[in-house]
Amino acid sequence: MKNYINGQWIPSLGTDTVDVINPANEALLGKCPLGTSEDVNAAVAAAKEAFKEWRKTPAMDRVQHLFKLKTLLEENFDELVQLCTKEHGKTIAESKGDVRRGIQMVETACGIPTLMMGQSFEDIAAGIDCQAIRQPMGVFAAITPFNFPAMVPFWFWPFAVAAGNTFVLKPSERVPLSQMKIFELIEKAGFPKGVMNLVLGGKEVVNALCSHPDVKGISFVGSTPVAKHVYQLGSSHGKRVQALGGAKNFMVILPDATLDATVRTCLESIVGCAGQRCLAGSVILSVGKAHEEVKERIVRAASDMIVGDGADPKTQMGPLISKAAVDRVKGLIQSAVDEGAKILLDGRNVDGKGYFLKPTVIDGIKPHMRIAKEEVFGPVVCLAEVKGLDEAISWINSSNFANTASLFTSSGAAARQFSYEAAPAMLGLNIGVPAPMAFFSFGGAKDSFFGDVKAHGTASMMFFTDTKVTISRWNKNSNIW
Repeated sequence: MKNYINGQWIPSLGTDTVDVINPANEALLGKCPLGTSEDVNAAVAAAKEAFKEWRKTPAMDRVQHLFKLKTLLEENFDELVQLCTKEHGKTIAESKGDVRRGIQMVETACGIPTLMMGQSFEDIAAGIDCQAIRQPMGVFAAITPFNFPAMVPFWFWPFAVAAGNTFVLKPSERVPLSQMKIFELIEKAGFPKGVMNLVLGGKEVVNALCSHPDVKGISFVGSTPVAKHVYQLGSSHGKRVQALGGAKNFMVILPDATLDATVRTCLESIVGCAGQRCLAGSVILSVGKAHEEVKERIVRAASDMIVGDGADPKTQMGPLISKAAVDRVKGLIQSAVDEGAKILLDGRNVDGKGYFLKPTVIDGIKPHMRIAKEEVFGPVVCLAEVKGLDEAISWINSSNFANTASLFTSSGAAARQFSYEAAPAMLGLNIGVPAPMAFFSFGGAKDSFFGDVKAHGTASMMFFTDTKVTISRWNKNSNIW
């Protein structure tokens, strides 16, 4: 696997590699090089040089490349879906959603002439006018995770380059295949050399991007410990940083919820993509008499889930990304048992090849338990009974994470209280995965997000551009007038 730097596919200078493995059957798909700081230097230098002309290119001309890319992504949609499933393990349906969401980001970024508009006002004082414009800043970079190989990089770079910046992307070394194909399409779309660059690697590449003097800003998605590291390192080097971290997403079910639809929605939120998404539900807080019914229905529905290779159309849930991920989730399940919770459905015993767990349902979760506080990132349904909405909101707000939370109810008053009082930055009302569309901002709060400006939508313009204000006064020249 090669880097894409200055319009060319070139070998990495790194000598170490990471195996890229199909998690459904443990087949070796390739070896991803662990790049070096020298690889980063080459990519950033190319991007810096390309910025000189790219920023002068009119916005309407810049987005023509995105229009071409959108067409190429549509033409290669099925291949991208297959690659996504092969390297990550998610089902074909989930991979289709992954790729489709990425394409929607490109579509939204094509509106940059509107998104990037500034402001003006005349006579802010007598005879004085004021104008504010947005200008590109230079080289930006993104460090993206394994759980959405196709989509997450699109949260950042289309907006950045449409605004006139240039870009360096470091995808997860576990799932580089989707991005290598996408960069082939970027090349076909005719982006000038150096505007888009791909550097494969691990920690050394991350640290080099975060500390490079010519990188103006860093976008990151991943675990909270790494998000903190990226934020601290990047900001200490004077960069703009948006670092999206982990989550502990609660789902509150009131007795007046439509239970059949609610249970299906909650289960899909928790076990979809094998639980490996930052917006996955985790703990179901059932209020009062709803608890027993929810418990019975969720166990029955989870028992019927078909687990297997995501490439099989019958599969409803695929594998986890690695054996280490399986072992970590098993350890969290055992910790819940050790702390007094009860397993209603145990999905830990799976034979054969692949990194599989079946859905596990645990009842009797309490706020002090480890599994109630840590991100699971696996197909584990945690059930807890609470007395009322106030108690549920209090539990949610006590968490160090504040990515998403959902409420299931028929009550408008309850919905308003939840929206008003719950701390997470993305909320769902009768929605299991409250993922904003490309034209809204995306990002959590507390330990789920480090930075000031969130991802995609109009917020991206605040991150990827600097505002320049010009105040002007023009006095009449009596000799002319």
